[in-house]
Amino acid sequence: MKRLRMFVMGTRFNRFIMGLIIVNAILIGMETFPVIYQRFHAPLMILDIVILLIFAIEVALKIAVLKKSYFSNPWNIFDFVIVLGSVILYSTPFVSVLRIFRVLRVFRTITAIPTLRRIVAALFMAIPTISSVLLIMLIIFYVYAVLGTSFYGEVAPEYFGNIFLSFITLFQIFTLESWASGIFRPIFEQEPSAWLYFISFIVIAAFIMINLIVGEIVNNAQKISDEVEEDTGDIKTDTSEIKELRKEIREIKQMLQQK
Repeated sequence: MKRLRMFVMGTRFNRFIMGLIIVNAILIGMETFPVIYQRFHAPLMILDIVILLIFAIEVALKIAVLKKSYFSNPWNIFDFVIVLGSVILYSTPFVSVLRIFRVLRVFRTITAIPTLRRIVAALFMAIPTISSVLLIMLIIFYVYAVLGTSFYGEVAPEYFGNIFLSFITLFQIFTLESWASGIFRPIFEQEPSAWLYFISFIVIAAFIMINLIVGEIVNNAQKISDEVEEDTGDIKTDTSEIKELRKEIREIKQMLQQK
């Protein structure tokens, strides 16, 4: 059992699974090309079944080694659900649901790479702050939508005819996609003061709010990295102490043997 545990939890086995995840992602992408899918349908299906079988064996081995502790890790549960769903739905008529599970296998790269797990963890940690920022953004959108409808509803009814159109227009401006030539300049020709409305919205919504979200995620990622470094440092300290104790025991044994 110890050898099996060392094999399953070893770096070589994890790298092999990581390589299979990448190959599986490439095969799924190749199937989106009709020419490739029609010509190599049978080999692609065989490879997909083999990869799914290996994933199922991997999960079974980890459950056998870790037992109940396997399900204490959320990432292991995520792997288990994806593999189990793929196995159950493979021979069923629910093709659309099966495709979802097959695509979700690509997300297993997150479980295989520790740095990706830290980023996802930082993202989840930032959800409370992000929700507050999103609430502020919703208020800003609403205020600017009302102002835009009031000021430019008659000038550009296709963009600011009502509050719902104003929301859609502001979202387009927020993405910075064709906002200057498509929306701003036609209104600016009739309302020269419109630059103040558009530029203030872009500065507040697109720059300041997004930077707040990104900053919070970066801070959480830094916290997780610091915690990992502290844990690694503690492990190194414990290892060095054990080595020193072993050295002292050897010296005592040598002294006793000499006496």
